[in-house]
Amino acid sequence: AAQKIKVTVPFINCDGETLTTKGKVGDSLLDVVVENNLDIDGFGACEGTLACSTCHLIFEGHIYEKLDAITDEENHMLDLLGCQICLTKSMDNMTVRVPETVADARQSIDVGKTS
Repeated sequence: AAQKIKVTVPFINCDGETLTTKGKVGDSLLDVVVENNLDIDGFGACEGTLACSTCHLIFEGHIYEKLDAITDEENHMLDLLGCQICLTKSMDNMTVRVPETVADARQSIDVGKTS
């Protein structure tokens, strides 16, 4: 079997620490966090079933252009979810920021939205 191509992914966690890891092209960013056991509290609580939004990630503007069009369901959540974004070679070394607060969409419906 051919060796999967890996790309470097620096995650900035909610404490501002950069956790640099590698992920396989085709894996979701949620997979990368889980497989590398990154220290990101509460991330991916629903295990990628689009139920919780705890894998919400923030990207630099130029990265949005490289990402596939977001799904309607994601659009409804107004954010990009790590369980829906799969690594491509062009994403090598893109910095991914984790929001300071992780909101689980399953627990709160619009409790004091901050923008």
